[in-house]
Amino acid sequence: MVNLDHACRQQQFGEGWFPTFDDVPKQAVSMSIRQIMKSTCLILSVPDKRKAAAVKGTVEGPVTPTCPASIVQQHADCTLYIDAAAASELSR
Repeated sequence: MVNLDHACRQQQFGEGWFPTFDDVPKQAVSMSIRQIMKSTCLILSVPDKRKAAAVKGTVEGPVTPTCPASIVQQHADCTLYIDAAAASELSR
């Protein structure tokens, strides 16, 4: 468990995930990339235009610490669900 600072909670509220700032949890479960990669199956859901650059780096870029999610390219069973906005920077 980790404590979420004001800026992190504000981001969650600003992205519309919670109806009021007070509804945003003050703590969250945090997992390391190493632990996530130990999962048998990864199912990733990425909505919204704000995540388009991250999706591009994850899918089309090299595996690099500057885009931590890019490591999922090396997972044997990873499914990525994205909407059109999140996919908007991908090469066609």
